[in-house]
Amino acid sequence: MLITRTGGFPIGFRRGWSDWQKDLDGMIAWAKANDLGVVDLGGDSDQIGGKVAGAGLRIGSADLPAWSGLITADTAKREEAVAKQAAYVEACAKHGIRNYFLVMLPDDASKPRSENFALMVEGLNLLTPHLEKHGGRLVIEGWPGPGALCCTPEGYRGVIREVASKSVGINYDPSHLLRMGIDPIRFLGEFAERVYHVHGKDTEVFPEGQYEYGTEQPATFAKGHGFGAHHWRYTIPGHGETRWTKAFEILKGAGYDGAVSIELEDENFNGSEAGEKQGILAGAHFLASC
Repeated sequence: MLITRTGGFPIGFRRGWSDWQKDLDGMIAWAKANDLGVVDLGGDSDQIGGKVAGAGLRIGSADLPAWSGLITADTAKREEAVAKQAAYVEACAKHGIRNYFLVMLPDDASKPRSENFALMVEGLNLLTPHLEKHGGRLVIEGWPGPGALCCTPEGYRGVIREVASKSVGINYDPSHLLRMGIDPIRFLGEFAERVYHVHGKDTEVFPEGQYEYGTEQPATFAKGHGFGAHHWRYTIPGHGETRWTKAFEILKGAGYDGAVSIELEDENFNGSEAGEKQGILAGAHFLASC
């Protein structure tokens, strides 16, 4: 099985949306044939987790359902979301799943961020007892989507302070930090002990594009990058800015016991089965050298 040189963390990938990855049996066979020991699953993990785990693959994370239902002023909607997630966690725990992935997207992104933050804290405080009951942990992804919370040090620091449960953790994905101009190594220096899962994804930054178009508006005439914008793009590990060996050194020092999963979003590889397989393997073998 492929592991990182620093820390010995198992390497795998996040199951994507393309046809070859929808073929569960074929995907499992391909992962095993290529020494990938970890697969991150989507919101159907309660149904397919048994097959994946039974094949000898580690499940890096499972997507939680009903993300925005946690951050809503609608009490009934929130209670319904918590109940749905609690039942899902109970079912997934039977397959040995421990990490539950989500992005903190609010039901109403037009509300002030401080108001949505308070609603998020209320929702998480309702959910965390169900996670703790089954040994589960949240791995919050810092994708800066519409109104998303917990993307920056300020946001993560706030949720750790306000939600008194060690079940609330971080999905470390340096690609999102880099596109926002946040140092991913400094971030680990502050938050490594709360990192419960890692995405192997990177970002290439284009200084010329940043000068030409800035960071706040799309270009008027130029075409942007796939899986990116005019001044940055997501890449496989090794094609971006992240100092992966240093990141693994910090995680090892913090006692990290999780895996690293390639999340393939790279315009140079996505779009064909052959290209996607090549991209996942290229990223995985690069991480194995770090």
